[in-house]
Amino acid sequence: MRRNFPPAPWQRFLSEIDQRLTDPVELHCIGGFVVSLLYSMPRPTADVDFLTVVPHAEMRHLIELAGQGSALHKKFGLYLQHVGVASLPEAYEARLIPMFPGADRNLRLLGAEAYDLALSKLERNLARDRDIVDPRFQTRQ
Repeated sequence: MRRNFPPAPWQRFLSEIDQRLTDPVELHCIGGFVVSLLYSMPRPTADVDFLTVVPHAEMRHLIELAGQGSALHKKFGLYLQHVGVASLPEAYEARLIPMFPGADRNLRLLGAEAYDLALSKLERNLARDRDIVDPRFQTRQ
């Protein structure tokens, strides 16, 4: 299997999380992290927004380990952020895309498919979210 590693400092941050996990954990990722690292669009972010953790029982452990204010957040300036409310299309799980296949032993990041991500962003109707859907449609002033 070809390994696809995230760029620094994400690689070190995610690697440290992976090393501290004893069992496989899957994160369903959305937000600027996915926009930037999966779709290569310029979108600065310091967090990994995730909607779901599988198994769900690992959520508390992950937030303590790498959430905002954690030791890893202080070390890297990056953190995991659970998004409690987000609207993704029905059956989005079937379209998730592995972000860095084979990069880590226990941590598996899956990013929202482009159309699912765009629809979730449009529903929020924030200017910064509309702009990522397709930069060609930005209004010129």
